[in-house]
Amino acid sequence: MEEIIAVEHLSKYFTIHNLGKHIEALHDINIAMKEGEFVGITGKSGSGKSTVFKCIYRTYVPQRGSIWYNSKKFGPVNLTKASERQVIYLRKHEIGYVSQFLNVMPRTTARELVKQGVLEMGRAEDYAEWEAEKMLAHFELDRELWDSYPATFSGGEKLRLNIARAMVKHPRLLLLDEPTASLDYTSKLRVRELIEQLIREGTTMMGIFHDLEFMENLCHREYTLRDGKLVDRAAVNLY
Repeated sequence: MEEIIAVEHLSKYFTIHNLGKHIEALHDINIAMKEGEFVGITGKSGSGKSTVFKCIYRTYVPQRGSIWYNSKKFGPVNLTKASERQVIYLRKHEIGYVSQFLNVMPRTTARELVKQGVLEMGRAEDYAEWEAEKMLAHFELDRELWDSYPATFSGGEKLRLNIARAMVKHPRLLLLDEPTASLDYTSKLRVRELIEQLIREGTTMMGIFHDLEFMENLCHREYTLRDGKLVDRAAVNLY
């Protein structure tokens, strides 16, 4: 299996202009993943876990380092320097992101939101409708909510919808930022089932978790982010 992504010497800091300070969130992060791998990342709140994902997804541009992604369409792409056109394409067709928060266009229903993800992949209208309904049913989102606006949903319902929207596209690389944060036990099992299915299909995944029990027998490798540095969890547990 070849590497699908390689993060090399990644560093990111934020500037507090009124204080003239630089806060280093990430320092010399290095990690490479092969197709079909699932890597779990833990760490205290504010340790920089989400910052890693936002750099990969190109929400943030790091000060140093590179993120090489082996795109199906473009070949090797350094995501830190990719064009906006490339980034938009990759987000639509190859790289998925599940955050703890759901940001959608107003007056877009849950069904339309998930369906749109399938249509973006170039699939037919009927197929997109079927896939959207299957995914919403899998996450046990009440059928009465399918044609409602997500702004009215609870936190757990929004998170389930966010996961459904990303997973329905079966992306090549999927970033999961606390995908079980506000879910009940049954919903967590639904997420786990789909993660296992995507792994079987060859999707590469990186997940941020506080729920260590959820990670058991699921991740191929586990890391902890500490003081802006990525450390193998096995090494951390020795001390």
